[in-house]
Amino acid sequence: MTSFTPEERERIVALRRALHAAPELSWQEHTTQRTLRAALEQAGITEIQTVAETGLVATIPGRDPHAPTVALRGDIDALPIHEETGLPFASRHAGVMHACGHDMHAAWTVAAGILLARDPAVGTVKLVLQPAEEVGEGAARILASGALDDVRMIFGGHVDWRFRVGEVVATAGPLAASTDTFTVVFHGRGGHGARPQDAIDPIVGLGAFVMAVQTLVSRRLDPGLPGVVTVGAVEAGRAANVIPEQARATGTIRATTPETRTLLGNGVRQLAESVAATHGLRAEITLSEGTPPLVNTASAAAIAQTAVRALLGDTALRTLATANMGGEDFACYTERMEGCFLRIGTWHEGRSAAGVHTPRFDPDEEALFVGGAVLAECARRASAAPR
Repeated sequence: MTSFTPEERERIVALRRALHAAPELSWQEHTTQRTLRAALEQAGITEIQTVAETGLVATIPGRDPHAPTVALRGDIDALPIHEETGLPFASRHAGVMHACGHDMHAAWTVAAGILLARDPAVGTVKLVLQPAEEVGEGAARILASGALDDVRMIFGGHVDWRFRVGEVVATAGPLAASTDTFTVVFHGRGGHGARPQDAIDPIVGLGAFVMAVQTLVSRRLDPGLPGVVTVGAVEAGRAANVIPEQARATGTIRATTPETRTLLGNGVRQLAESVAATHGLRAEITLSEGTPPLVNTASAAAIAQTAVRALLGDTALRTLATANMGGEDFACYTERMEGCFLRIGTWHEGRSAAGVHTPRFDPDEEALFVGGAVLAECARRASAAPR
């Protein structure tokens, strides 16, 4: 595998630990931005643009100005979780933690930049240090800035505690789900709980909707396609003997194809309206689009697979056992350009198996060098690919 010098390894680990100790929530990554800018400048990367307020796009010129431009993306925001790892570099910010590995992602993106600054690719490479992934807003803001308008292909990666250090998932096709949300409010007529005949009870309608919406996946969706409709919160009334005026349900819709996404969203609306009509209620329905499904393009996935094999060997390539129904706003990039998002292993024997979004998540830092080397190799091969 492409090697880092001992001094570079120390710098990359120190960067990751500095980011981990000072996590910041989405759109608050000001100190993170300054730390990353300093790390890029130390690597000799000086063409750095502030993008989307708290993000950065750094440009490393290639050897051929006519070769394709490639981007590498690392997200930088943290989660509202109180850390319980006990690490000496644990979060100093109460209730905020890099529990999804974005400190690793940012650091290995800089690590890739170190390799590319030392030995440039054929084409220009842009390092995208993106804010606000956790709220699904950062990628769209980066794209809206125009900073990636000249990019042909993009690569990124995510820590994955289910795979060993040195194992990488780089597959074509769906890799993460869309993240739409819905809110349904059933409006009825309140009354005394002892005289339900004088009221139109929205709670009965709410209960019927919660049960009926489960049939969207089990009865309307092709069993071979993954999909999720989850009601995550319900709210109605405050007293045992009062029928309320309204009842409310909110939830999430997950799909790995645009067609499934449309089917489930339309299904939620249709069921809410039909349940309301059946129970004499009025339904107020709000569907909010989140990030789209993340679909790795075949050409970018092929380049990533070749890069992994070249650096780590054939056995390093792994596949996901089941569909990943989590969301990832890297999907916004792959809607606009070719791209591949990798899952990079962070576990080995004797280490905690606590997963992401938990207060004890503690990935192996050796994965920093795997991620950095693989992403740099993806950029080299993509920028040298025939146009």
